[in-house]
Amino acid sequence: MRRVVQVAVREFVVTVSNRAFVIGLLIMPALIALFAAIMPRMFSGRDYKVEGEIRIIDPTGLVAPQVRAALDARQIAARRVEQAERALANAPAAVRDLAGKPVDQSLQAALGPVPDLRLEERPASADIQQEKAWLTEKSPGLPHLAIVVIHPNAVTPTAGEEGYGTYDLYVPSNVDDRADGEIQQSLREALINARGEAQSLNRAKINALIQVPRVRSVTVTEGNERQTVRGFNIFLPVSVAALLFIGVMTGGQALLTSTVEEKSNRVIEVLLSAVSPMELMAGKLIGQMAVSLLVLALYIAMGLTVLTSLSLFGLFNPWLIFYVLVFFIIMYLVFGSLMMAIGASVNEMREAQGLMMPLMLILMVPWILWFPISRNPDSLSSIALSFLPPVNTFAMLLRMASNTPPPWWQVWLSIMIGVASVFAAIWFAAKVFRIGLLMYGKPPNLATLIRWARSA
Repeated sequence: MRRVVQVAVREFVVTVSNRAFVIGLLIMPALIALFAAIMPRMFSGRDYKVEGEIRIIDPTGLVAPQVRAALDARQIAARRVEQAERALANAPAAVRDLAGKPVDQSLQAALGPVPDLRLEERPASADIQQEKAWLTEKSPGLPHLAIVVIHPNAVTPTAGEEGYGTYDLYVPSNVDDRADGEIQQSLREALINARGEAQSLNRAKINALIQVPRVRSVTVTEGNERQTVRGFNIFLPVSVAALLFIGVMTGGQALLTSTVEEKSNRVIEVLLSAVSPMELMAGKLIGQMAVSLLVLALYIAMGLTVLTSLSLFGLFNPWLIFYVLVFFIIMYLVFGSLMMAIGASVNEMREAQGLMMPLMLILMVPWILWFPISRNPDSLSSIALSFLPPVNTFAMLLRMASNTPPPWWQVWLSIMIGVASVFAAIWFAAKVFRIGLLMYGKPPNLATLIRWARSA
């Protein structure tokens, strides 16, 4: 046991003291912080102002005045504020608190300045083809943004028909999506107003009829009630699965790489002069597991910090951390031992790719099925996967993090199945590891590895 501990300590120290490991450990949090600081500025519209000229051909004579009013800067600003307030009313309290400053200032920072759009009315008899040429003209003034052609039945339906017409919109090839969006939103407002006036209906009354505010649902649990946070029940399962995947891949890939390098450099022969193959395998497994637990703890701490800062920690079951660690250890021992067996049986990393493919496909199964599992955790397929090694750990964690956690007996049955799969994986890996360490030459295939395990 003392030699196993010595190998484990050596593996841990060598890994964590490596500059590449430290950079790799910190690069993801640094990238997240960098993107959080830079991305809003990169995609912010604060430096872009929608401005230009629009021509309209309105055979009804009723839409153009409404379009002119809808394109007024004050009207656009008021419309932005109304839409933002409606969106914030449905957002979590933490998001509303993050907005902090008044809504109009937040919109100015997020969407940029209020557009400056000039409208020019053209006669109903205007030639549309000639008008289109105006779009491609180069002028020193404001850019030519669009030509709008209102349909004759856009305000009053054609006799015998119930449906309204709409409009045709022609834009140049270089028009910005933000300009297109502002124009179409203004045209929608103008058509609604024109139709309302044609029917002698007040716009305020129309809005009162069609607008039904979305209420915040309340999630009821045993002895507790809380406001429902939309998307949390989808985000949490995939985040938990990502934690498990990152931890397993960090340790497993390191085990594979270090074993291949030590074998190709003949360092493995020096190590085997001091320890047995089983002591070496156990020590490397434990050492890299400690490294992976360090990585896992860092990301768990980051996730809890984010939940606390958004006032969402109350939605999180702390027991889930315990089960993440339990299932991680099971998953790591299964895949880590198999990856180390692959590393011991090949001579260089290129030869390991073929043998790694089945393991990677198995690891990808939960990612393919995470959405149906988290959406319907009590389905027959979800339950079956949570008892099918080696993907049972992923599937069970997805079910536990969903809005309908499984019964505890299913959780512990999945853990016991996982422990049994650990013994089976370590037994197989130990057989292959013992033979493959000192084998050189042509790399084996999967059938050869199975034959080694049966004969060892």
